[in-house]
Amino acid sequence: MTKRVAIFISGGGSNMVKLLESMTADHPARPCVVLSNNPRAAGLERAEARGVPTEVVRHQPFGKDRDAFEHAITGAISEHAPDIICLAGFMRKLTAGFVDPWRGRMLNIHPSLLPKYKGLHTHRRVLDAGDALHGCTVHEVTPALDDGPILGQAQVLVLPDDTEDSLAARVLVQEHRLYPTVLERFVRGDRRQVLLT
Repeated sequence: MTKRVAIFISGGGSNMVKLLESMTADHPARPCVVLSNNPRAAGLERAEARGVPTEVVRHQPFGKDRDAFEHAITGAISEHAPDIICLAGFMRKLTAGFVDPWRGRMLNIHPSLLPKYKGLHTHRRVLDAGDALHGCTVHEVTPALDDGPILGQAQVLVLPDDTEDSLAARVLVQEHRLYPTVLERFVRGDRRQVLLT
């Protein structure tokens, strides 16, 4: 039975596009909605251009009331009846009240080789630490930030002349490979870790 996938974004949605492009032919899932907290997110237009419904739930009107914000998200996606949520550059931390009902059905991609460098500014932190390897991780979402079972990782070598921008660009290429690969396996019930190099 085909699974329905909701994708959450906050910006340009390049990972979202790769996920949408992958969910064709004999893929066991199809996109049902793209949701953003940012009405100006370029990814919304990219989703609409591909015929995928979109929803916007701005976080600003809710202030610090995360429960109300998340309740509004639940309302926005409920009519699309997703089976799985993919966070793809969604820049809002979700609380246990939202995450727990979706546990085992929500994925995230993060630009580091978790458990290293949870949170922001991962490329800068890798360079500051002098690491030889960097990369990205797809994991199941839990209420803890950038935590949860790891489903796949892709590695890149850190080059002597790398900057944050050059490193970020190479990691993004790997993100675009990794996320669709993991999603397809996940939908088929395969949670073994993938390692791309």
